[in-house]
Amino acid sequence: MNEAAALPADIEAMSYEQARDELVAVVTRLEAGGASLEESLALWERGEALATRCESWLEGARERLEAAREAREAREA
Repeated sequence: MNEAAALPADIEAMSYEQARDELVAVVTRLEAGGASLEESLALWERGEALATRCESWLEGARERLEAAREAREAREA
């Protein structure tokens, strides 16, 4: 999924844990097989959007940690 594309509103509103849990469920369904091609494609697209949401949460966490480290180092200098 192109990161510039907007995520579906329901995914955009998810917490990291919600997106991660649904992503696990999507992967499990895809791995189980048995879905039609159309259904599999829809699952894949949703999984990509969920993975993008998880990555945005993780990137935000990395940025917050880096800012906290920088603030601590500035106080100690």
